[in-house]
Amino acid sequence: MIPYAFTTTSHIVVTFTLALSFFFAINFIGFSLHGFALFSLFLPPGAPLIMSPLLVFIEVVSYSFRVVSLSLRLFANMMSGHCLLKILAGFS
Repeated sequence: MIPYAFTTTSHIVVTFTLALSFFFAINFIGFSLHGFALFSLFLPPGAPLIMSPLLVFIEVVSYSFRVVSLSLRLFANMMSGHCLLKILAGFS
């Protein structure tokens, strides 16, 4: 750590951009390697066909919310580290 240095990942916009870029890269690589078979990820094997619209919807929502989850987790970890250092520095 460098004193008086600024961590760019302590902003939610930066972490969201990083997570979104990884999301697009993973989807691009997955689509280029597997083609349309990548979409079979959204329907678990052995699922009843009557439940397939609901299952596909749930899987697509959870897959797309990974971006939000990753960005919030990185932001929270960086911010908690900064808060802890500020509290500990205040004791001295």
